[in-house]
Amino acid sequence: MIDWILAEKIAGYLAGRGDGGVPTSDLAELARESERRVTAYTGLQPARPLPEPEGIGRREWVASNVEAMRGLLDPVMERAGKGAGPLRPAMQLAIGVVMTTEMGVVLGYLAQRVLGQYELVLLDEAAQDRPPRLLFVLPNLGQAVRAFGAEEREFMTWVTLHEVTHAVQFSGVPWLHGYLAGLVRELLQSAEMRIDTPRKLRLPRAAEVRRVAGALRHGDLITAVTSSAERETLDRVQAVMAVIEGHAEHVMDAVAPDLLPSLPKLRLALDRRRQSQSGLSRLIARVLGLELKMRQYEQGKQFCDAVVGAAGTEGLHHVFSGPEALPTLPELDEPRAWLRRTGLDGASPQLSSA
Repeated sequence: MIDWILAEKIAGYLAGRGDGGVPTSDLAELARESERRVTAYTGLQPARPLPEPEGIGRREWVASNVEAMRGLLDPVMERAGKGAGPLRPAMQLAIGVVMTTEMGVVLGYLAQRVLGQYELVLLDEAAQDRPPRLLFVLPNLGQAVRAFGAEEREFMTWVTLHEVTHAVQFSGVPWLHGYLAGLVRELLQSAEMRIDTPRKLRLPRAAEVRRVAGALRHGDLITAVTSSAERETLDRVQAVMAVIEGHAEHVMDAVAPDLLPSLPKLRLALDRRRQSQSGLSRLIARVLGLELKMRQYEQGKQFCDAVVGAAGTEGLHHVFSGPEALPTLPELDEPRAWLRRTGLDGASPQLSSA
């Protein structure tokens, strides 16, 4: 089993508390204005009130995410090694030690960097007990404002628009939460099967070692640890997450020109921040798949920009009409193909490839 108390302590130690002051902008006011603009532009109407914004520290962010991860992983760990017979206790202990350390390091690293988070429980059965939260990590926001040389209210507005867009997406698209929860459940069930399989108790063959080493060199840990069936599910996860993130990036740019006169400067500063990580930070980011997430922002935004350019905001709204309307990974890179498939290709001559 994962020792979540120890994982939280490791994460808290690595996260630290941040150095310096925190922003003083009124988060509630920024969230209200963001919701008004986002709903007007997207046409998505929340089915329930959005959560109130909360300004928190790094360790509170760690604690909140430990609780969320616990709900996802504990059921998997409890069923781990069912087919291992007398080796099951030792197997569970070994897996628990490794995952405890990994969870602590991952969460500690992320706690130093995350600016805001719409925290949503991904499993349907836990959603009623743990409502969504709209979190802003104040020490990280303060550091980013100083590092970017940004005007505080502009920067806070920028981040708030992004997170409120996520809140509007999940509250305004009835099927989105359940669809994502279903994909996560598929991955967790396959993880249980992979942990239980007896081949995990033998030494890996030379070919397997070479395959994993090659994948790690290219920063593709996901491919190294998944089967082809799991890869298909991960592709669907990646596609929907690219849409969710790219849609938020697109909406930010579309609704805020009058609020963010320094938006081009802010985007350049953020790009530099992403590119100027230390060697160790880059390595950790690659292993965790964070570079893939940065690609999701870019890929998804390019897709959304292209769809609006060809079919207007109604075309973008159609993306959220149902799971079948979501683009596939190839369609994210070729929006024309998505427009043809969905019957929205009337304006496609205006569209250039993403």
